[in-house]
Amino acid sequence: MGRISWAAPSSGLSAMTDFSEETIARLLAALPPAPEGWTRAAVELPQASAAIEELTASAMADQEARAMMLADLEAALRQVGVEPRRQLLESLRARLNGLP
Repeated sequence: MGRISWAAPSSGLSAMTDFSEETIARLLAALPPAPEGWTRAAVELPQASAAIEELTASAMADQEARAMMLADLEAALRQVGVEPRRQLLESLRARLNGLP
């Protein structure tokens, strides 16, 4: 039998070593601006994540606080300075309901 050659599979992608930093910068500058919603989400996400962590920690420490949060998630988020959006409400509800 013949020898089997074991070659690494080709991903079909090639390295982008042919582009200088200036070329990449020019190409990036030619892109349209990000949608406003993406920009707003990028700014709000760290604060929202920290707020959900804070509320979750509070809920873990105090069952009564947890019940109050679940009764009015929007107020709980507003209280920590976060505008309640559907995805945040769903995330917080899931976190609180998943606590022991």
